[in-house]
Amino acid sequence: MVLVVMGCTMLLARLAPSWAGMEGPPQRGYIFAVLGYSYLATAIGGFVTAWLAAANPLEHVLILGIVVLLLSGLSAIFSKSQQPTLYQIALVAIMPLGVLAGGIVRLKVMGIL
Repeated sequence: MVLVVMGCTMLLARLAPSWAGMEGPPQRGYIFAVLGYSYLATAIGGFVTAWLAAANPLEHVLILGIVVLLLSGLSAIFSKSQQPTLYQIALVAIMPLGVLAGGIVRLKVMGIL
């Protein structure tokens, strides 16, 4: 997940450097792009976690979701003065949901749900 997010961030900075500027608040396009690819990256992480889990794939996905929630919460706390508050809240909410969505998709593919 981290590699996907890092790669997308670098690609976004290269394709739209004005969006990713460090001066002033981030533009709306940048915010929506980051929220979108963060959700997709965590969904991929949830899918792969459920795929690799030999037993109890849902349990592994839930654990990953909790870890992502904790890490995104810590990230929001440490970068609260650098990013808008609603953006940070959205990231904290969207990323664990992405993990769960990816895991559920994999469970449906496996025929468990």
